[in-house]
Amino acid sequence: MPAYYDEKAKSWYCKFYYTDYTGTRRQKKKRGFKLQRDAKQWERSFLERQQGQPDMTMESLIQIYMEDMKERLKPATIYAKENRIDVHILPYFGKQRVNEITPAHVRKWQNELMKKTTQTGQPLSPTYLNVLHHTLSGLFNYAVRYHGLSINPCIVAGSIGKSKSGAMDFWTLEEYRRFIAAVDHPVYHPIFQVLYYTGIRVGELLALTFNDVDLENGIVHITKTLKRIGTENIISAPKTPKSKRDVLIPQFLVEELKDYYKRIYNPAPNDAIFPVQRASILYNLKQYAKRSGVKEIRVHDLRHSHVALLVELGFNPLLIAERLGHEDIKTTLNTYSHLYPNKQIELINKLDEIVPF
Repeated sequence: MPAYYDEKAKSWYCKFYYTDYTGTRRQKKKRGFKLQRDAKQWERSFLERQQGQPDMTMESLIQIYMEDMKERLKPATIYAKENRIDVHILPYFGKQRVNEITPAHVRKWQNELMKKTTQTGQPLSPTYLNVLHHTLSGLFNYAVRYHGLSINPCIVAGSIGKSKSGAMDFWTLEEYRRFIAAVDHPVYHPIFQVLYYTGIRVGELLALTFNDVDLENGIVHITKTLKRIGTENIISAPKTPKSKRDVLIPQFLVEELKDYYKRIYNPAPNDAIFPVQRASILYNLKQYAKRSGVKEIRVHDLRHSHVALLVELGFNPLLIAERLGHEDIKTTLNTYSHLYPNKQIELINKLDEIVPF
């Protein structure tokens, strides 16, 4: 595995042959290394990725895995996954051979994670710890399935954190009315109204254009979502196929949106209805919550609040699932079943009213 020095460029390079996945013999050349060992290491890692054996380094496995996943996952998912790997997995496992990582190594990594804190000094949340564990486990599962690794050490080590957060936060109708009465901003008032009375996701709201809202018939067409990736706003398909849906809105919301439209100068059909940032929605949500005296919730909790309202109004889970764009009614039931205890009592009371034969 020789490396060569380029006198003119004053740097090292590697040049070698390899066999690609089609069986074709090819030459590879890579320039620009400051040190000879860097050129040799790059060649070694490249050949490991081509061979895909379980004794490759975790760094090589990650490169193979991410190249594969980029063809299958949405950009926002890839961005989040890369961030988790770069920050929490590569620094610990990057140079280790995949088949030499044991359950004991995974346990030690888990213990280190549980000592870590965020930029604000808070420990990593139980749900985030769980996501990190499953990210690492996903890498090992990939190696087991496609690269001959005998066992996933994460399975033996066991998981950490929680798959679900604690009690769900939401506003009752009375709390929301107190909140919205305090909102005097001409843009954020309709934003919060749409989020609360439709239950759409904030990314779906930010992706809405004037073409997407039919005020004559009171319909919001959900066809896309907006994700912030780094410094860019990326428009993509909604979360799941069933997330593409038509959401009907009440007449009072139609009238508010008509008033909002009147204040916008000559909008184009494909202009965003609400050209604001996700962070600014959260900031204003917190500020107006403080002003109104209601508890603080997340922006996504407005979606939960919408469901709580529909449950209280007596709508069944199937209709709620369709309105939210859930792929499976099980998602709705698993997420919101705790909102139905009183409905069970109402059901029994109704049954008790029936006179048996």
